[in-house]
Amino acid sequence: MCGIVGYVGNKENSVRVLIDGLKKLEYRGYDSAGIAFISNGKLNIQKEKGELVNLQNRVNLDKKLDIGIGHTRWATHGKSNALNAHPHRVGKFTIVHNGIIENYNELKEELKKEGYDFNSETDTEVLCSLIDKLYKEDNNILNVINKLKNEIKGTYAVGIMCDDYPDQLYAVKNKSPLIIGVGDNENYIASDVPAILDKTRKYIVLEDGDYAKLTNSEIKLYHDGKNKDYKVELSQLDASSVDKQGYPHYMLKEIHEQPEVFKKTVNPYLSEGIETLILKMPDFTKYSKIRIVACGSATHAGLVGKQMIEKFANVEVQVDTASEFRYSKNFLKEDELVIVISQSGETIDTLEALLKAKKEGVDTLGIINAKDSAIARESKMVLYTEAGKEIAVATTKAYSAQVALLCLIALNLSYSKNLITKDGIKDILKDVRNLPSYMEELLQNTEEYKNIAKSIKDYNDIFFIGRGVDYALAMEGSLKLKEISYTHSEAYAAGELKHGTISLIDEGTPVIGIVTDETIASKTISNIKEVKSRGANVIYVTSRKDEKDNDFYDKKVIIPKVNDLLQPLLTVIPLQMISYELAKLKGCSIDKPKNLAKSVTVE
Repeated sequence: MCGIVGYVGNKENSVRVLIDGLKKLEYRGYDSAGIAFISNGKLNIQKEKGELVNLQNRVNLDKKLDIGIGHTRWATHGKSNALNAHPHRVGKFTIVHNGIIENYNELKEELKKEGYDFNSETDTEVLCSLIDKLYKEDNNILNVINKLKNEIKGTYAVGIMCDDYPDQLYAVKNKSPLIIGVGDNENYIASDVPAILDKTRKYIVLEDGDYAKLTNSEIKLYHDGKNKDYKVELSQLDASSVDKQGYPHYMLKEIHEQPEVFKKTVNPYLSEGIETLILKMPDFTKYSKIRIVACGSATHAGLVGKQMIEKFANVEVQVDTASEFRYSKNFLKEDELVIVISQSGETIDTLEALLKAKKEGVDTLGIINAKDSAIARESKMVLYTEAGKEIAVATTKAYSAQVALLCLIALNLSYSKNLITKDGIKDILKDVRNLPSYMEELLQNTEEYKNIAKSIKDYNDIFFIGRGVDYALAMEGSLKLKEISYTHSEAYAAGELKHGTISLIDEGTPVIGIVTDETIASKTISNIKEVKSRGANVIYVTSRKDEKDNDFYDKKVIIPKVNDLLQPLLTVIPLQMISYELAKLKGCSIDKPKNLAKSVTVE
């Protein structure tokens, strides 16, 4: 959520370095953008509402700079406009800020008494005013930054420029991502590695409470007023890994990457058969219950995991929404395991839920895509999804990788508890080998997905129904559709239709019915027939090839049949593709849906 980039150097760099960095952070979500830079001793600030191109068209990209900061804002305090956009300037300070200052109103009233006036509606201008006030009291920027943590409550990643030190860039972080890029006679700050990837692959991860001073030739890190040692990491990403590589959208590219992501995520645990899975994963048998805590699509992955773990391993699983978990009585027991799932590893609600679970003394496991992220550092144990960098706001490949790891946990437990036969294991391992080719097969059905999108384009309400794991998949399919096509859709447990929801079915209402669980297929089909008899346009997504009865659907999408443990990884692909084709047909912003952000770092 939001993006920060900062530069300090003595190379012949221009304003372009800030704009290019912000471009690479557009995927995080934003509604305005701005930059501040010093050129020939003069401070320049330019801010614009809307897309980054609006700012780009207003600045001289070739104007040389020695130091600068840039920001893409996702509105929290105040409307989306140029006045509220960052950077903000008060006194001698110019700053950019991600996060939320929770006590900004109280601070604002106190600062007004000190004579400060405010032009924007933002908490960031309040923060900048506070920094200016503290600097007037103690003419030492490092002391001021260290004092901030005692003055402000909330989350923040801040880039700071000061008129008195025009060759120094400052940064401070608390529960909002920020890294330092290490260059040759130039250094950077950024919300994420892709912003600096074409300049340097070397970076430093800032931890909560860290603050830094950067010049072109030196980086100094501090914590609680003391110097802190740091480790320079080398990113394994390269510039091509964050390009579209010929695809019209990042989302389509990432959907097509799922076969390879599946192999990269699963193969390390099954490279030498089932024994590798036991050796490379924690011992899950000591836990009487598993809690899965997540947000959005990660929650839906958790719901699939719940079905698989309970079915194959006979272990109770509870799935909680992270934003609710933090403020609920959880009744955790010491022999429970809390699994937290996050693509970015920085999702604030999930991070806070994790910290609460740790405080209550239970073991925690993170399923994370981003190495060295906050959740990865705070979790007792970590399993990494190998999805690579995911740029599109609507997750696809990271979701699939999360489901894959949860299915491996189910298999690990099933094998450890002797609940699966040798033949059963052989069948699963065979399907593991074949799954990428089945995924590729589904990805080739483009015309089928386009035709389905055309048939539902003109409807304002779309319903997804299923039972068991198919209901969990229906929730993910519905979320994808509404995220990127802005079409209202809802997912319902198929058996609940007759308890009220079926009243919403009119002639032509699109209903996507999912049937892959053979044990309850007849029940779900009965529910599909109920909506069909009331005029629904039924898109039937199923692994049942030889369906004798064909009068209850209008279109049928056939999914290759594999072991139930792996079936969800195939079922989700048509749901992703239908959503993509519908959004494309409607001309929506597919990679950057309105009002959404990739990494949600505010509550």
